[in-house]
Amino acid sequence: MTEEVRARARQAWQDAQFALMALQIDPVRLGGIWLRAGHGPVRDNWLQRLQAVDLPLLKVPNQVDDERLLGGIDLAQTLQNSRLVQQAGLLAQAHGGTLVLPMAERLPVHTVAHIAQAQDRGMVHARDAQMDSETRFGIVALDESEEDESGIAPRLSDRLGIWLDLRGNCLADTRDKLEPLSKRELAEARELLPRIETTLEHAEALCQTAVALGVDSLRAPLMALRLACVRAALEGRYAIDEEDLSVGASLVLGPRATRIPAAPEAAEEQPPEPAPPDGDDAPPEDDASPDTNDLQEPLQDVLLAAALASLPPKLLDRLLLGKVAHRSAQGLGSSGQASKSRVRGRPLTPRPGKPGAGTRLHVLATLRAAAPKQKLRNNPPGSGRVCIRAEDFHVRRFEQRTPSCLIFSLDASGSAAQQRLAEAKGAVELLLQDSYTRRDSVCVIAFRMASAQVLLAPTRSLVRAKRALAGLPGGGGTPLANGIQAALIQARALQRAGSTPMLVMLSDGRANVSAAGIGGRAQAQADAQAWADQWRLSGFAALWMDTALQPEPQAQNLAQHMGAHYFPMPHVQAQRMASVVQDLAGQLRAS
Repeated sequence: MTEEVRARARQAWQDAQFALMALQIDPVRLGGIWLRAGHGPVRDNWLQRLQAVDLPLLKVPNQVDDERLLGGIDLAQTLQNSRLVQQAGLLAQAHGGTLVLPMAERLPVHTVAHIAQAQDRGMVHARDAQMDSETRFGIVALDESEEDESGIAPRLSDRLGIWLDLRGNCLADTRDKLEPLSKRELAEARELLPRIETTLEHAEALCQTAVALGVDSLRAPLMALRLACVRAALEGRYAIDEEDLSVGASLVLGPRATRIPAAPEAAEEQPPEPAPPDGDDAPPEDDASPDTNDLQEPLQDVLLAAALASLPPKLLDRLLLGKVAHRSAQGLGSSGQASKSRVRGRPLTPRPGKPGAGTRLHVLATLRAAAPKQKLRNNPPGSGRVCIRAEDFHVRRFEQRTPSCLIFSLDASGSAAQQRLAEAKGAVELLLQDSYTRRDSVCVIAFRMASAQVLLAPTRSLVRAKRALAGLPGGGGTPLANGIQAALIQARALQRAGSTPMLVMLSDGRANVSAAGIGGRAQAQADAQAWADQWRLSGFAALWMDTALQPEPQAQNLAQHMGAHYFPMPHVQAQRMASVVQDLAGQLRAS
């Protein structure tokens, strides 16, 4: 680990501790914290610090149902007393405190929607109008996803002011600990916070920084300004300064960046100012009226530099891939497409329906639907019986995810084939190391001379992959059409077997052998384009890695015909290739 990486990890831990103090002072206006960290001692130490602050905490189970989250009928008391008894939901109980969301990347979409709506409106509407109460809370979203997995839902992350990433930290980084705020310090900071002054210059500088970084949410600069005010309150000041704004930009705007700002124009490109005339006609110098932009531009530069220091890793690769790290939280650790099932899989919210034909009755949901209607059905109180009708029936539902397969189609032709194939072998081995946990498999196809060959049938065996790739030859012509055709045949077979295929093409796109095995660039390119169109019609996902020294127009054209993501990679590297493929696979799981 280099010294730069160590310094970045130490700064991340300091930021994580400062975020806790900021959340302690103003949990509602800051929205909350998005913490990306795996289950381990680093996250455990941070959670201990969270529990040490004077802030009410309430955990929300990952599979919480709507009744428990929003409030509703207390089924046990309703059946016992033969009258409708309501209970408050978790969102109402969290008023004035903080919701902790373990494994937030696995939250169902409807649960995220309820939490986001409650945070926006500050109001949770219970089913009884007498239980309506204003509910304001902050959120701590704990995200255990890896680089190639989906994070939390964008609709949730956009509402969380502070984004933290401790995945690169080790236990030694957590030795330095900041003391939590005492009750007296907390009261003083909260009393001072409403009186802190902000100016239009501060808001404009943060907005311009957000625009330069490609942050399109209006919440972000507002929360960055609020975080700057919180830091000033911690320091006991009535006005914010550049350092406060820099902290807000680095913790709020930097992790949200979706593009790298353009370099400023060189000073020599600016036209020179005309020299003032000599003599009495020269205008007098006025030192008391400086240019108003002289104050704003340096402030924006300071904030932009602070935000650039906290840019997320691998941002450039994700930008080249065409999508950034704001991914949906629908990838649940397994790969493939989601499909509804009646008997097995991840449980979903029950729905009204009649049991039968493999569909099973959901007893608790049926009782909840029937309990409020007992008086209308003339059921005598205290009888111990529940009158259930067919309209009350609710059935169980499940969701399954099919396994996925990464199909590598490698261009084994040309003088640089050995280097490409060697790195492709390394990438396949890296991807296979994670195949067991994600149920992914890998298939390798090589095309050269006048045909394409399946070198490795779909497998999750690392030993089998190394054996199949050991003696892969290279050189000869480029039958690109045959490579796409073989990949399409393999993808359709995988789909029939219940898997979700994804193609990774590794080629410069310069075909010179037609589908019939005859030389000729024009016909070879036309055949490759025809098969690329066939791939697009199939609807399968694809990634085209251009191995040319410069971005090749033919490769870009074929990638467009295939509907594939285009990624230029003139110097093929196994680790980078595996990272790009994993990132795209994570995006496809979330879609």
